[in-house]
Amino acid sequence: MSTLARAPAERLAALWEASALPSPEEPGGYEWLRRPESGAVMLRGRAGAVGAPFNLGEMTVTRGALRLASGEVGHAWVQGRDKRKATLAALADALMQTGAAREVETAILSPLREEAGARAEARAARAAATKVEFFTMVRGEDG
Repeated sequence: MSTLARAPAERLAALWEASALPSPEEPGGYEWLRRPESGAVMLRGRAGAVGAPFNLGEMTVTRGALRLASGEVGHAWVQGRDKRKATLAALADALMQTGAAREVETAILSPLREEAGARAEARAARAAATKVEFFTMVRGEDG
């Protein structure tokens, strides 16, 4: 779910359309248990990861739940107001519980994980380029 929630919506849609997975617009493939709806969640933080919790702020999310015709249930919570992204994420979650799991992994999840890893490496490389090394020289009278 983390991979789907963090994926760029347009990339998730492009991978889905390029795959042989069922289209979310396909009638009769699933029924909604909870149609995608947007709302806000409160983000909480801790100073130094151990201090008292505090309210950091709100974030917009879209959630949804569906049931495949075969009975598997898929859930999704994604950042923002993109209902199509929530639909694709919930559908992927449900399909991962079926025989289509290998195809979802190969066509959708693996490419998204690889791209997320490449973005993280690029971000780390940009940060490393700004790193400053400090050192102290020992003076003769100090030692």
